[in-house]
Amino acid sequence: MAGEKQISETARFVYLGLGWFFFGVGVLGAFLPVLPTTPFMILALWAFSNSSKRLRTWLYTHKTFGPPLQRWSEHRVIPAQAKMVALGTMSMSLAYLVFFSGLDWPWIAAAAALMGYGAFFILTKPSRAP
Repeated sequence: MAGEKQISETARFVYLGLGWFFFGVGVLGAFLPVLPTTPFMILALWAFSNSSKRLRTWLYTHKTFGPPLQRWSEHRVIPAQAKMVALGTMSMSLAYLVFFSGLDWPWIAAAAALMGYGAFFILTKPSRAP
């Protein structure tokens, strides 16, 4: 088809495998409070977009998982509740590293810097669609 990039069958198989893997982890995240759902569904959508138009459409229009994917794709929205969970999890993780891990300070500082970047990214995205 015109406009679609051509990939090898091996690459298509890898993308399909990644898509199903990320989808499975995302479904687990729907039931486990410490595991996020939407980031894994975004990764699944990316992988399906590179391997199967049918699976991409299925996930993008899915009754449960589709609306957050559509909000992300169209407006880069991260809901306020997801922001709070992400920031809370990062804070607890950093507290664990500082008080219980026994890691040297350079490693803790590196982890804090990565979490800080993640927090900045999350906080700069809108909480709802315009």
